[in-house]
Amino acid sequence: MVLVTGGTGHIGNVLVRELVESGERVRTLVLPGEDIMPLAGLGVEILEGNILDRETLDAACKDVDSVYHLAGMISIKPGQDELLQRVNVEGTRNVVQACLDNNVKRMVFTSSIHAYQYLSKNMVLNEEVPFSPDRALGEYGKSKARATMEVFEGIKKGLDAVIVCPAAVIGPYDYRPSKLGQLFMKFIMGKFRFIPEASYNFVDVRDVARGAVLACKNGVCGESYILCGEELTFGRVFAQVEKLIQKTFRKVSVPIWMCKLGAFFVNLFSSLSKKEPLFTQESVTVLESGQKMTYSKAQKKLGFSPRPLIETIRDTVAWFGGMINGKRKKTV
Repeated sequence: MVLVTGGTGHIGNVLVRELVESGERVRTLVLPGEDIMPLAGLGVEILEGNILDRETLDAACKDVDSVYHLAGMISIKPGQDELLQRVNVEGTRNVVQACLDNNVKRMVFTSSIHAYQYLSKNMVLNEEVPFSPDRALGEYGKSKARATMEVFEGIKKGLDAVIVCPAAVIGPYDYRPSKLGQLFMKFIMGKFRFIPEASYNFVDVRDVARGAVLACKNGVCGESYILCGEELTFGRVFAQVEKLIQKTFRKVSVPIWMCKLGAFFVNLFSSLSKKEPLFTQESVTVLESGQKMTYSKAQKKLGFSPRPLIETIRDTVAWFGGMINGKRKKTV
């Protein structure tokens, strides 16, 4: 039996699909009342609970061989520091302890490339860069770095655990959708015109799910593995989207300095409206860094091999096209 926390999320539900297709019996831990449509028809055991509740965690980990811990909070909204700390750090600490108490054979923790120490312009991010609760960029990155430290503490106590760190994830089965998914939807609908003059590393959600499974099978306890893909400019990404949907939009290329200025007003509006912003000054800083990354370790040690990004963009556009046209329900 395999347990997946956060199984209704973007990476989570795709991971569940990967596990089910490989013949695994899967149990998922979902929040009480959470929309479980992303798991519909997959034949998995669904257990309501919360990673902040040790009692439900113990029940979820009972008779489980391996745990994929993905449940967490992703937020760039100002004022979320305390909640990020509770969910991402305390929640991970609870999962680690539940794995220890129930003699789980292996835990795979999905951290983030943002949990590593923030590097200066054009430096290459690899697994030799330390996780840094103090020098990671942004409160989300810091919370994931602290959560990763909790996994290392569990390893000291005898937990067999490995860590995977995805780059910017895109792809189908993005039910909610994610921040990048929202950008794709807005662009397809003609509501997003301002294209940042920057590039980033994008990776297919299906490759991330496969990478997590490979880490469970082949990863070395205590090691981390960056799961990234191909670096493209946003201009090239959305030009490909236009080609796929056979539409050409009037677009404006926006230099990074102007994106930073715009982020200030976006943050201000977010604070007043209490809505999650699409981007912040911190996320713009990530783009400005021009940070490179490599999946060479995951390729050599795990057998990780991401697909061409053109295939990912095609399937992402098809997914959101179906959602926009009402052929696919969006979860709440």
